[in-house]
Amino acid sequence: QVQLVESGGGLVQAGDSLRLSCAVSRLTFSSPYFMAWFRQPPGKEREFVASIRSGSGNTDYEDRVKGRFTISRDDAKNTVYLQMNNLKPEDTAVYYCAARSYWVPQYNYWGQGTQVTVSS
Repeated sequence: QVQLVESGGGLVQAGDSLRLSCAVSRLTFSSPYFMAWFRQPPGKEREFVASIRSGSGNTDYEDRVKGRFTISRDDAKNTVYLQMNNLKPEDTAVYYCAARSYWVPQYNYWGQGTQVTVSS
């Protein structure tokens, strides 16, 4: 069973930066896979933020975070990162790390989430 543990959340001011980490263990996919970050703002549905593919490292971003957020991975440390710059109050949310096999359409492994709060 894949285990994902997020860290790095906190309370920051608008314009600040944060880096979230997702420690990955028991990753046993035999096919290519995707790692992603999602977020759930207060009172709203969970939404996609960014993803990165194993092997190629191809990335994808939600339009509102393009140019501000960067997803990356360190395979030696089994860790996926989300560097968030120029944070805005609307980035306030619980951020979740997720994983799926290339052949599975939905993300089916999730971390417990880490809170990011951006004050104006």
